[in-house]
Amino acid sequence: MPADVLKKDKVKLGFIGLGIMGSRLTRRLHAAGWNIRAWNRNPETAREFSESGIPVAGSIVELVAGSDVILSSLANDAAVDSVYRDDGGVFASAMPGTIILEMSTISPDLSQLLHSEASVRGLRLLDLPVSGSAPAVEAGTVTLLAGGDQSTFELCTPIYESIAKQWFRMGDGAAGVQMKLVVNLLLGVGMQAVAEAVSLGEHLELDRAVLLDALSKTAVIPPALVGKFKKIESGDYSPQFPLRLMSKDMDLILETAKAAGADLPAACATKSVLDANVEEKGDLDLSAITPFMIHHASEQSNLRDIPETNGVCS
Repeated sequence: MPADVLKKDKVKLGFIGLGIMGSRLTRRLHAAGWNIRAWNRNPETAREFSESGIPVAGSIVELVAGSDVILSSLANDAAVDSVYRDDGGVFASAMPGTIILEMSTISPDLSQLLHSEASVRGLRLLDLPVSGSAPAVEAGTVTLLAGGDQSTFELCTPIYESIAKQWFRMGDGAAGVQMKLVVNLLLGVGMQAVAEAVSLGEHLELDRAVLLDALSKTAVIPPALVGKFKKIESGDYSPQFPLRLMSKDMDLILETAKAAGADLPAACATKSVLDANVEEKGDLDLSAITPFMIHHASEQSNLRDIPETNGVCS
């Protein structure tokens, strides 16, 4: 560990966003002994946290004024842009030298903009998205993917140790977000492949429980997807990683691919399935595409004859 790192007894943390990931990250940091307060747009969620013993600030301005390090985990570009760049947001309130760990999955363009504005204001910002779902956050086994200054990255090592199994600095500003999109491309396409494999097994009249057990023991299924098998077997699609967020991320992936000149036909096919499910099943787990593939995929013409693309689905 670098000699010059943050100390728990000297640093105050402020966490913005208490959704599926942010709430768990905040609780882990609190349990690890960090002096942490939180803020959430939804006052009911904030009140529940306050009742559990984690202090809650009344506004972003109040949170930022009392924090040396600001962390955030938010749903999308619009939420991040508002929290940081609006009047009364983080950038308008933070003193020079404040460290910002922005952990949301957002577009590389917005991430670059945040880095630029933070630099002008004398703030030390890392994009630090999380690879791992809710159970991994609770277990402290997530992977962190950072973009930004090397010295700031090393300074924050004790925070990483409290919430993650491993962490990587991928490069300069927005490199962490770019890597997160690479990771989530594999997650989305991989879940689509699992759903199709289960669908094939069902149509071949293989026993679902045995099929899932056998698949989970093979080398072709990564741990993140093995964790979905219990959901498929039980039909319990309560969210660990909501389908709507995977749909949002797939849009980001394809937009980024277009800008980079990458062709992602498998991602386009996955997007068509997500699009067909997001309205009805958006708040369920990503694995909820499985029953759709089993029962309805053959009726969906948009799943066939996917045209060639240059990173964008037609």
